Amino acid sequence: MTAAVGLLRTTATSPVLWAILGGFLIGALITLAAGHDPVSVYWEILQGAVAGPNLAESIARAVPLVGMALVAAIPLRGGMVNLGGDGQLLLGGLVAALVALYLPAPGLVRLTVAILAAMAVSGAYAALAAWGEVRFGVPLLISTLLLSYPAKGVTSYLARFPLRDPSTGMPETFRIDEAARLPVLVPGTPITWGLVLLVLVIAAVVFTDRRGTAGYELRLRGLNSRFAAYGGVDLGRQTVRVLFASGAVAGLVGAILVLGDQFRFTDGALLSPAYTWSGLMAALLAMGEPVGAICAGLFFAALQTGGFAMERATEVPRVLTLVLQAVIILLLAMRHGLRRQPSGGR
Repeated sequence: MTAAVGLLRTTATSPVLWAILGGFLIGALITLAAGHDPVSVYWEILQGAVAGPNLAESIARAVPLVGMALVAAIPLRGGMVNLGGDGQLLLGGLVAALVALYLPAPGLVRLTVAILAAMAVSGAYAALAAWGEVRFGVPLLISTLLLSYPAKGVTSYLARFPLRDPSTGMPETFRIDEAARLPVLVPGTPITWGLVLLVLVIAAVVFTDRRGTAGYELRLRGLNSRFAAYGGVDLGRQTVRVLFASGAVAGLVGAILVLGDQFRFTDGALLSPAYTWSGLMAALLAMGEPVGAICAGLFFAALQTGGFAMERATEVPRVLTLVLQAVIILLLAMRHGLRRQPSGGR
């Protein structure tokens, strides 16, 4: 009984909860100002996210979004920021497509190697940014972001010219045959075995964070990097390892999208849903805690899926759901800023 009361008290005073409630309140005011009923709008979002077949759509959308939330949360747990998710996602998707298309092997072998190759290449590309900080002092925040641009340029060029399927009018590769695709997990839905792969990654990340030595050292670095170094943690090596793991998850997400949904690499198709930035917001909402980032990613995925149904039913643009995400993060940032501000002013 005491534990339950303590849990309720902690939940009631959680800044994340208040940020979410504040975001929905501001969203309601915006909806009222536009001449719509906020209760009807929010009801349509809820139904559009979980009612009937919409639940499967929300789960399918949550797979890449939660994956990209982990991409941001893994380094954020140690006080590092990976803003290169877009580039790592693209490289993983393209590598997965190329291996699945051109590797002379049976379908299952091509599928397995495609996923592993996508994770390895994207992980190595993220580790390159970490090496730049360790070796040359280039801030990780800058190097990860800037390295996305060469990845975007190279993948776009390859999809538009040497690897393009001339039978289509789109900048995309040839179509991957069915033998090398991710099988559907739930018949009649867009949910593939990519969900199982993501669950395995989630289990590994959460176990490492809660029980592993590497997770303990990463949390220690997030609290105080100097103390972590004093305690024997090799910060440079840790930075490279953490960024490799983060990039590898981004590569896995790219492979899941290409092998389980699009069945070819199309220039711009992986970036248009903005999974990277929604995942970053989810990680920020959870302040880098993996389980919290996963829950936030599920919440954002449901919000976005419900936004499509809301737009059809109420004529309110689905961009409202993106506004809600941004406002929630902004309120949370304001809350933490106010808590850090000295009570006596300057």
